Amino acid sequence: MKKSICFFSSFMVAAAMVATICACSSDDPKQDYNPLIDEPKEEQPQPNEPTKQSGYTEQYRPQIHFTPAENWMNDPNGMVYVNGVYHLFYQYNPQNNDWGNMSWGHATSSDLIHWAEQPVAMTRDELGAVFSGSCVIDVNNTAGFGANAMIALYTSAGETGDVQGKQQQSIAYSTDGGKNFTRYTGNPVIRNDDDNLRDPKVFWHEQSKQWIMALAKGWKMGVEFYSSPDLKSWTHQSTFFVALAGRPSLQWECPDLIQLGEKWVLLVSVNPGGPILGSGMMYFLGEFDGKTFTADELDYPLWLDYGMDNYAGVTWSNTGDRKVMIGWMNNWQYAGAVPCSPWRSAMTLPRELKLINYDKKTLLATTVVSEIDKIADNWKAADGDLDVKDAYQLRITVSLDQNSTITLSNATDEKYVLDIIASERTLTAHRTSATGQTSFNGTFSVPSVKAPLNVTGKEVTLDIFVDQSSVEVFTQNGSMSMTNLVFPRSIYNRLSISGATHEAQVRRLNSIWH
Repeated sequence: MKKSICFFSSFMVAAAMVATICACSSDDPKQDYNPLIDEPKEEQPQPNEPTKQSGYTEQYRPQIHFTPAENWMNDPNGMVYVNGVYHLFYQYNPQNNDWGNMSWGHATSSDLIHWAEQPVAMTRDELGAVFSGSCVIDVNNTAGFGANAMIALYTSAGETGDVQGKQQQSIAYSTDGGKNFTRYTGNPVIRNDDDNLRDPKVFWHEQSKQWIMALAKGWKMGVEFYSSPDLKSWTHQSTFFVALAGRPSLQWECPDLIQLGEKWVLLVSVNPGGPILGSGMMYFLGEFDGKTFTADELDYPLWLDYGMDNYAGVTWSNTGDRKVMIGWMNNWQYAGAVPCSPWRSAMTLPRELKLINYDKKTLLATTVVSEIDKIADNWKAADGDLDVKDAYQLRITVSLDQNSTITLSNATDEKYVLDIIASERTLTAHRTSATGQTSFNGTFSVPSVKAPLNVTGKEVTLDIFVDQSSVEVFTQNGSMSMTNLVFPRSIYNRLSISGATHEAQVRRLNSIWH
């Protein structure tokens, strides 16, 4: 998928942050990427053995988040659940640790926590690179590729020749459980002469008995909706757009339309223009009739995550009423510079999406999936030094009768500080040079990352997941989430809490790689 790495005049980072002016040569990584001189070659069959796992012990290597053994990764895409297996496809560069040569990487899991990296699923062809998309299970053989075929729908991003600059929609199918894909000879199934139509997310709409596709309009902003009886022939149905206050020009990407009870939710990633700086995920609440999504009249944008590093999140298909999302744990503001090698980028922890009520409003809540218990030790009281190694979860209940400060630190006095302002019912994280390495990019250090707690009552309970290079914070019911990368020399293994009365517990989370 086309991505922006433009360093632009940033938004205000909370009230005290001064806007930062950043320079760039392009708003499109492709323009900074030199395509291979050779013409794209026909894909060769890939072996069906998982990629050999590395030691996964490098500095900053996440121990409870999915990362490829090596090379660049960005958006999750094509996620589908079938026969007890969760398939995670993702934007991947099989050749090196920078953006380019976009292909579909592939990993599988039986529990959403432990992952086995598989051979690359699809690489570029004569229509271009393989950008983001989705997978569905064609139970009724509507496409004619076989009952229960796994069908991938993706954006063919033209790079050379007469397809240069075109973002068209293509399909491929697998009859062996996602090990091998065959491209449809009639591609593209949706033609386009522009560079702003991408990331097809497809689902079966039972009420109208047809497939529905949501397509992002990129810099033109908005979401296009198409319908199809067979995944091959598509009819345009409607266009959705809502003007966002204070954000007149930004990319709309990675749409996902899901139903939660009687309500429909449209997820959209935007860049640049997140809640603080760079990339972010927003959502709309509304109704869908098989043709048109109509948003409720609310003050948009509504943010799914208030941190810096949750982008391009979409849900697994074929999971029934349970909606599970995973996001790319990075930000286009500095994605190419984060100090990770031989891999670059991780996914967030998988999260379950639900609607909750707060202050006479409906919120989209997000909590880490319950399967995290599979790698968790018993809870222990937490105070001072923490007996942790790979990763851990804190559960802290804090009174809201006065302000509090939660500090995570390590032996070299690197620290990640969270402030709770009781009167405002807000949480603010401070990702400064005190947290660890920040010098790799001028915009990574963020003095204030602020979020509403969205809770009532006299106290708040936070679930905090700490890994080697990330901190994910949630209210216990998911009314607020905040995801931030950090790069300390060693994991934060000390906790201090000042201010209001509190209770704190910790449990180890054991490495998913060993």
